Amino acid sequence: MTEVTETLELKLVEPNAHKHRKLCETKRAYQQALEAAFTANCTTQSAANDVVVNYDLSGYAKNALKKYVPQLCGGSYDAKELHDDHPVRFTNEGPKLDHKPQNAIEWYVKIPHHDDYHLWLPAQPNPEQREWLEALHAGDAKMGECRLFDRDGEWYFHIVATRDVEERETSSAETPIGVDIGEASLVTVCHRDERGSPTAPNLWNDEGTRVRQLRETYFTATRRLQKRGSERIAESYGDELWRHIDHILHTVTSEVVVYADQFENPVLVLEDLTHIRENMDYGAFMNRRLHGWGFAKVHAQIRYKAAEKGIRVETVNPAYTSKACHCCGEQGYRPKQATFKCSNSECWVSEYQADVNAALNIADRYLENRRFSTSTRISDSLDLSGESHSREYTSGDDSAEEGGRLTVPQDSQADADTQQETLGTYAS
Repeated sequence: MTEVTETLELKLVEPNAHKHRKLCETKRAYQQALEAAFTANCTTQSAANDVVVNYDLSGYAKNALKKYVPQLCGGSYDAKELHDDHPVRFTNEGPKLDHKPQNAIEWYVKIPHHDDYHLWLPAQPNPEQREWLEALHAGDAKMGECRLFDRDGEWYFHIVATRDVEERETSSAETPIGVDIGEASLVTVCHRDERGSPTAPNLWNDEGTRVRQLRETYFTATRRLQKRGSERIAESYGDELWRHIDHILHTVTSEVVVYADQFENPVLVLEDLTHIRENMDYGAFMNRRLHGWGFAKVHAQIRYKAAEKGIRVETVNPAYTSKACHCCGEQGYRPKQATFKCSNSECWVSEYQADVNAALNIADRYLENRRFSTSTRISDSLDLSGESHSREYTSGDDSAEEGGRLTVPQDSQADADTQQETLGTYAS
């Protein structure tokens, strides 16, 4: 196992006047304590403790100072003077993460102010680090030192996170496994054997049905409660339902990684659903159902759990993965949610399970990209005048928007009708 470390950055979302004042107080007290301990040349933790104990800071900030100041004063840094703006440091026992996927702002951070007072603040993470946040929230990564920054009036919170990643021996023979995330089957996985035949598909249909039922229950019940003015009850009720959904998602994504781990040199292939949401509009009801699904959450969980097993994860363009036949490549149609029909009368696939068909197309798209990349590198190295072409769809409809109409968006927020009503306890 190899330990991997990442610094996660979260931007605190517009603290109100009260919370902004408390953040400024924390920063000012920390800077004063740091300056005093540094001026006193505290080269030991006990010496630093004698100085910082008198300042109005949480024990978590004081403990971080006691470790940091000796490093500055003749330690690993041996600083001659302090620069103007140090972040406020906290040991990992104090700050906390909370995740409310039903809210417009999903992530919340608890920042210690002093020993008996803490601030909960909504935060926007770096989208590329979502998988790390998921791992941290699930307890699959460890929180280290945390730091609070003020950058020109905007507040940021950094978390140093670590997790163990399995080192995996790789071979030249890959096993691309297509992963289709859908409305009916929550997740579908499938790959081809060495002869190119579809094999070992796995569908999580029951889990998809259960999540769909829980979400419908949540939206129906919370709207009724909100109309009665029972916002707190609605929020508590929603939290309980989303804990059930979170449990289902964690179970399914763990099983997806276990499925992949049984094959030699597996590669989990996901659809790149970036920018799909803004290109979609199905009306209020379908937008709510589709936009509210935790697709980004499922992606993030698969990524970090696969990383722990040393399994690679790749993404491909989602266009036509649900429309094309996995056998002949011709476009077909879906008379029912779970059924794909090929329009090519000469193809042996007249009717196929739609989600398995999509998963195979996703895996095949990865192989096409690999072949095109290899062909291009060979052509460049030989300085050939001819061009290499992969099997690309070049019609005007080949776009992420078209793919989105068939595969659902990457977004885990509530729909537009309920976003403002579900900002959550910590948003005030």
